[in-house]
Amino acid sequence: MKRSKRYREAAAKIEAEKQYGLREAVDLFQSIATAKFDESMEIHVRLGVDPRHADQQVRSTVGLPHGTGVTKRVLVLAMGEKIKEAEDAGADIVGGEDLVQKIMGGWMDFDAVIATPDMMKSVGRLGKVLGPRGLMPSAKTGTVTFDLADAVKEIKAGRVEFRVDKAGIIHNAIGKKSFSADALFENAKALLQAIQKARPSSVKGTYIKSISLTSTMGPGISVDVLSASKEIAA
Repeated sequence: MKRSKRYREAAAKIEAEKQYGLREAVDLFQSIATAKFDESMEIHVRLGVDPRHADQQVRSTVGLPHGTGVTKRVLVLAMGEKIKEAEDAGADIVGGEDLVQKIMGGWMDFDAVIATPDMMKSVGRLGKVLGPRGLMPSAKTGTVTFDLADAVKEIKAGRVEFRVDKAGIIHNAIGKKSFSADALFENAKALLQAIQKARPSSVKGTYIKSISLTSTMGPGISVDVLSASKEIAA
């Protein structure tokens, strides 16, 4: 695969075989994210889990202290008086069975979904559509709730969901190049702490196997897991 000149220049700044401290990796990201748009900083965490087993699934949410730099369009599926509550809380789209049908028809113009428990019989039909995109509401992640005001505000403020994929890796965008290095480090720290907290009790041996940071268009920066563990515990 032929890489662009900008990519090759960025890769040249990363020492081959070196594993960086978390803060050191964040600082390096700032210097190599040189695209003409505001690139996201992405974190990729490989876990020592087998996602084929239900008791080794890793899925939860975390409030990033500085948000992601992306304003999310929040969809709320509710009925009755809860519709007004969601609208008052700042939800972008609110509805009931009408929206369920619209989504089943292929409409996906939203970034997060919250549903009230009494809507789940209808929402359950959307599993094959929303599930693969990581958008299916879940009580575990706080997106199936009657407390719509708090749920909407938390997502708008920077709460993100993380979940392990079939390969045992968590992928999340946690900020923008325009953020300060301190803000990016604090966001990375918050996510890694949440991943550690979500460790399934059935997992034995090494839990976090590798960590890397990348920009949207750039090469990966390998992070030393032991060093990062000490940094996020500080």
